[in-house]
Amino acid sequence: MTGKTIAVIGTGRIGLAMIKKCSGFDMNILCYDPAYHNDKYIAAIQELMDLRHARGIQQDKTWIKYVEFEEALRGADYVTIHVPLLREGETDKPTYHLINEKTLKLMKPTAYLVNSSRGPVVDESALAKALKENVIAGAALDVFEKEPLPSDSPLLDPEIADRCRVFHHFASGARITRLSVDPDKGMAGRTVQGLIDVLEGNYGGDRTKMPYVVNKEAFAPKGSE
Repeated sequence: MTGKTIAVIGTGRIGLAMIKKCSGFDMNILCYDPAYHNDKYIAAIQELMDLRHARGIQQDKTWIKYVEFEEALRGADYVTIHVPLLREGETDKPTYHLINEKTLKLMKPTAYLVNSSRGPVVDESALAKALKENVIAGAALDVFEKEPLPSDSPLLDPEIADRCRVFHHFASGARITRLSVDPDKGMAGRTVQGLIDVLEGNYGGDRTKMPYVVNKEAFAPKGSE
């Protein structure tokens, strides 16, 4: 991956975390976000890239910049999607089927697509067709237009099995993320601590003392809401 160019589509919290990881692999990074540019964060990453090069940690200079969507697709060796699902009528820049037959043809024939945002952001029929026709080199997804993924999905066509990887929606979860007993680090610990807080009454009527309980309104004193 070193020296390759990745397009990060969507620079919210998860997109920025992805950018940070990619910078550690000495990749060039094209950024696109339909709503907001986090210019300060991008400038800080560029400073870090320049410092790594100046100190000899990385051999070649690398760069990061915001570009338009089409330029990001054309220039990338990898395209990773991190946008919310927004449909027509919800916004002037919908993301439903953002990746479609037309936009897939903008990508390099050697490029790979990764979608871990929301399934309907990608037109799965168009993606399967693009893989069959070698429009792009491959794809990996852990979200789908219909979940669980139907057995007759075009993404499961044996003809593209070697170039289309599909996962359940936990491909990003490392062992510590799922299983750590520390509620500040792992889902398991967070779930258990939430149960303890409720069952033992640790919150003492103050719902702010239940940081790992999502539906705090269910524990409001009667008549307060």
